[in-house]
Amino acid sequence: MARDRAQGEDYVAPLKRLLIGILVACLLAIFLVWRIDSPRVERFRAMVTDRFVPSFEWVMAPVTGTINLLRDVQSYQRVVDQNKELRRELQQMKAWKEAALQLEQENARLLDLNNVRLDPRLTFVTGVVLADSGSPFRQSVLLNIGARDGIIDGWAAMDGIGLVGRISGVGQTTSRVILLSDSSSRIPATIQPSGQTALIVGDNTIAPHIDFLENKDQIRPGDRIESSGDGGVFPSGLLIGHVASDPGGRLRVRLSADYERLEFLRVLRDHGQEKITAPGELIAPDTLLQSNIAPEDPSLSPSENEGGDG
Repeated sequence: MARDRAQGEDYVAPLKRLLIGILVACLLAIFLVWRIDSPRVERFRAMVTDRFVPSFEWVMAPVTGTINLLRDVQSYQRVVDQNKELRRELQQMKAWKEAALQLEQENARLLDLNNVRLDPRLTFVTGVVLADSGSPFRQSVLLNIGARDGIIDGWAAMDGIGLVGRISGVGQTTSRVILLSDSSSRIPATIQPSGQTALIVGDNTIAPHIDFLENKDQIRPGDRIESSGDGGVFPSGLLIGHVASDPGGRLRVRLSADYERLEFLRVLRDHGQEKITAPGELIAPDTLLQSNIAPEDPSLSPSENEGGDG
């Protein structure tokens, strides 16, 4: 048994060497044929290529398909990476767009503040709205300006269009503005063009109602409402809004200020008009001035009176 195995190995080794030699000879022949520059060899190469290459297309089909699949996978990976990059850029652009919109809105608010026509005698301080009350029972906002900026209780606050409210509470660096819609707000006003005076009363709604009108028949929806200046509450001529009517027929104010977007407020410095507290002096006629001359003594003779005058 061991002898048969040794004889088999003796035949296999020479056969392997023979096959390797033949394979090397074939490869060397192919190499030489493909390297020889001769017209005959060139025609032979072309003939071999035309004969065998088309027959090997079915063999190359899996290889070609695998290569194409790998290319598609690589292309898909590149598309995925590009999509992620575009998503990141889009997110950044959205953030930039939001920032640009906010800056545009702030710029518009500031431009609106600059377009408000005020009495030249009135100066102002512009503040940023920090927070609002957020309560249905109290309508107010907080500004980032206070006593260090010279703010005083009672001063009027406006946005870019109309009156917003008045200062009610001043801290060192902040102050609170009570809005016209607050239930504690009472503003004397004048309605144009009729010239009637009224009181704008807040009721915690966006449209305060109008009270104490002399003649409602002269009032029409759309009439302009301004501060009257009565009582020294506000300077006169500040725009409050326009007359509107609710479904119940009650007259209300459609406020000109945009309460939904209060970002900047202008606080008007108003030190009030000069108050006269001292009584005025009486203007006496000439007859009273002559009474300052000493009267004649009836006990004296005319000559003595004349002498005394002299």
